[in-house]
Parts: sequence; structure tokens; C-alpha cells
Amino acid sequence: MIADPIKQGLAKGWDHVDGAKLTSSQHYEADVVIIGSGAGGGISAEELAKAGFKVIVVEMGGFKSSSDFVMEEKSAYPDLYQESSGRRTKDKAIGILQGRTVGGSTTVNWTTSIRTPEPTQQYWRDKFGVKLDGEDALIPYFEKAEVRLNIDPWPVPPNPNNQALLDGCEKLGYKSTVVSRNVKGCANLGYCGMGCPINAKQSMLVTTIPGALNNKAKLITNLYVQNFKWAKDKVTGVEALTIDQDFQRRKSVKVTIKAKHYILSAGGIGSAAILKRSEVPDPSERLGKFTFLHPVVISGALMADPIKAHSGAPQSIYSDEFLFKDGVDGKAGYKLEVPPVHPILIGTKLVGYGEQHAALMKQFNNIQVHISLIRDGFHPESPGGTVELSNQGDPILDYPITDYIWDGVRRSYLSMAELQFAVGAKAVLPIHKKGGSYTTWKSAKEAINNFPLENYWSSVVSAHVMGGCNMGENSNTSVVNSYGEHHQLENLSILDGSVFPTSLGANPQLSIYGLVYRNVERLINRLKP
Repeated sequence: MIADPIKQGLAKGWDHVDGAKLTSSQHYEADVVIIGSGAGGGISAEELAKAGFKVIVVEMGGFKSSSDFVMEEKSAYPDLYQESSGRRTKDKAIGILQGRTVGGSTTVNWTTSIRTPEPTQQYWRDKFGVKLDGEDALIPYFEKAEVRLNIDPWPVPPNPNNQALLDGCEKLGYKSTVVSRNVKGCANLGYCGMGCPINAKQSMLVTTIPGALNNKAKLITNLYVQNFKWAKDKVTGVEALTIDQDFQRRKSVKVTIKAKHYILSAGGIGSAAILKRSEVPDPSERLGKFTFLHPVVISGALMADPIKAHSGAPQSIYSDEFLFKDGVDGKAGYKLEVPPVHPILIGTKLVGYGEQHAALMKQFNNIQVHISLIRDGFHPESPGGTVELSNQGDPILDYPITDYIWDGVRRSYLSMAELQFAVGAKAVLPIHKKGGSYTTWKSAKEAINNFPLENYWSSVVSAHVMGGCNMGENSNTSVVNSYGEHHQLENLSILDGSVFPTSLGANPQLSIYGLVYRNVERLINRLKP
């Protein structure tokens, strides 16, 4: 039986409070309170706790661990994802997958770890004055993250799903790259999105959060941060509600926290929502705006031989052939990857109804899938979305898909279909309501060029939410500075992907790790007596 390090840690006395089990309101105090336990919060918690600060980490989700991860979608989605994996944009046109559990999205992501592309960093320098050179360069901090989290190129041959992308790129002369993954002792199961049952994924759940708890940090789970209290230029406290076992907020059992410094690591959408509920100063009027998604479109293919895309490392090959092909601020560039294929995940995305849909699902093991991640935020016609608040104060992302992005969608469909035919696909199925099953590249190309591209025709999803609290050195055009320090509230830092001024053109976790390692190092030096 696989040992559960979380149960072992709790048995030896980790300081964990389950908000769902509290029966009366509570007040806590610390040197630093961190809201969110994902990529930003986890790194921050371990570093600050190791430096001797009294740290409290607050997490909206529960404290799930390998004992709870049974590799079944029916339990993973409601237990580990925001809105039971049903989060969508305001117009319901884009589905959004985000983690809601200790470790955040690092607990449920597919382990792909890519450094921030240099063209993206240069754009940030040029447009926002972000400090990324000299002693502010991210390379040493990427290296630190890669050592701490065991990030290395995946040495195992790709599964057939990824092999199809590799072979297609070789045949068409496109560049491709082996994915680096944050794993140790990986069994190549392929169920990373449901939590790792053997603790091989080096997520915050099994690395930095235990590291912080071993250094006397306190973790409070099932806690919904309602708002900050603030006065003049300082945050004075946190007000939160406990969440019950059915994920409902309990107004009768509240928690307040007072600290010397406050770190917001609730991620894209979450961090902006808390600040909006708190009505903090926003002279730049950018809070919640310029939120990016890497909008993703999908192309399926039926292969002659079984692919079994549910098995093996979910992502081990990617292609940046089209990422910056037309320059940083030219046509919308896109990154090509493959996803794991699990019944609910693919069943909800495949086109068709009734017998047509059932016939495709019967060929489940022969389905190969490509995805295209469209790089948004680098062009005036891809300004991203805006985080709004519902009448209940819940975040809603309004993300209109512009014609500029739709052009990237069409070109993505064409690239993916050509790659799939290049490796012998019997039929290609662009995931579009007007799409069919095409048996030749010529017929697919003709159909794709005539697809109506507008909301609800294309199946658009996202697992990369970035921005909404962008960094920059000019307080008129940014929410925080290059180090995540809030321009108006001197004891508030934002240390997560919400500070990115654009999307990345790369899966975001390593970019967050590197940036947060750099920025929390500065914060520790600033807070030391």
C-alpha cells in the first residue's frame, strides 16, 4: 500500500484547521497570511516558514490526498475543481478548469513545466517595464524550482497520443520539444488530472505545503476569504466564511485573521475577485481586467490502431511551430499539445448527439486528440476578459472572443488536422458543431475554411487563467510592481499568475514558481528585522 504523506504529517502534529468542522467563529494572528495554496501560495509558504515567520495558509478547498485519489472523474471533478469543473465564462462560451484543493491547480494539472518564453519576457519589459534583467533575471529561480520540484525532460517514450504529435511534426518539418515534468517515481498512469494516487507528481500538496507545515505553519482549509479590511495604505485584516462539506458558505461560522503582511495567491480570477470584494484602491482601473485564458480548441482523430490516450504521461511532446510565427504582436500564435482522453472529459467535448455520439464513444481507444493553446494578450484585439462579481459576490469572467482570436482558432484547426492526417488518421473530427468526420486532408481543409466561427459553434476550453492583477512599474498601468507589491497597499503582495501582464505561450506553473521564488526572496529580506 502506498504511504500517504498527508495522513502521516497530520498524525505527527501538523497544525491544520478544517473550516468545515469549526462550530464557532475564530480569530487568528500571524506574521504573514497567505490566501491560496497553489503554485504561488505553496512556494511562498515554505520559504517564509523556513525563514522563521509565523505563517497561516488559507485554502478554499479541502485537504485531499493520495488516499482520496481513486482515478475516477466522478469523484475528482467535484472534489478537486472549482465549481465541480463546471466553471464557465459569463456567456458560457468557454469552459474553465481550475483547482480547488490544497495545492490548487498543481494538484490536478498534467505536470507540464515550461519556462517563460523569452519573447514573452521581452514584451513585458518593453510594454510594462517589468524588471527581468540582471539580478532580477528569472533563470536562477527557474533552476531553483526545477531542483526543488524534480523538473526534468520526460525520459520515457511518449504514449501513442503524444507520439502522433511528434511524428506529425517530423513529417511536416515542424519543430517539437520533449516536455519537462515535475515528477518523481512516476508510474506513467495518465490520470494526473484526478490527483496523483502515488504522490509522484511534485505538486504543492506533497512538496512545499508539507515543507511549510514542518516549519510550524498553520493551514486552514474549507475557508472562503470574503474580503480584506484596509485603512489608508495598509491591509488590517482578513474576513472569511467557513465552507461546509457540501461546499456551501456558512455565514454563522466566521474566521478573521490579522497579520503584519498579506499575500494573495488565489490565482487568476480568484485574486482579482477578493480585491474587488474588498473595494481596494484601483487608480489604474485595471483590477480584474486583462485576464487571459490561452483559449483552447480541440481536434480529434480516429486511428486504425488503438491509441489508449487515457494511459501514459498526459503531455510529453509539444510544438511551438506556430507560437511566434508572425511575431509577438502579429497574428494570434498558438502552442500545440495533446491532452489525456478520459470518458467524461472527451464525452462532453465530442460533437454529435444520440447514435452519432455513441458510435464515436465506442471507438474511445482509437481516438487521438490534439489541442491548440492560443496566445492571448499581445495584440490590441485580444485584450482578454474582465472579472466581475455576481450579486452574491462570486467571480464571473466576462471574456468576449474577438475576431482576432477566432482567426487563430481557424488556423489551429487547420494545423491540427494536417498533422493528424500526416500520421495516417482514418478520419479527423474538428470539435465544432458544424464539423463532421473527414477522411481526407482536402475535405477537412475545405470544411474548416467554411466553419462559422462564433460562440457555441466551437468547443472552447481553458486550464490556464492568468492576469487580472498585472505587474508593471507604472502605477497608472498596473496593479502591482515587478515584485508583486501592491502599488497602493504597502503590506500586500500578490504572488501568483494573476500578475502576468499577458498570457505566456507556455503552461504557466513553472513561470509562477520562478517569479514567486524571486519575489518572495525579496519579501523575506524586506520583512526581516
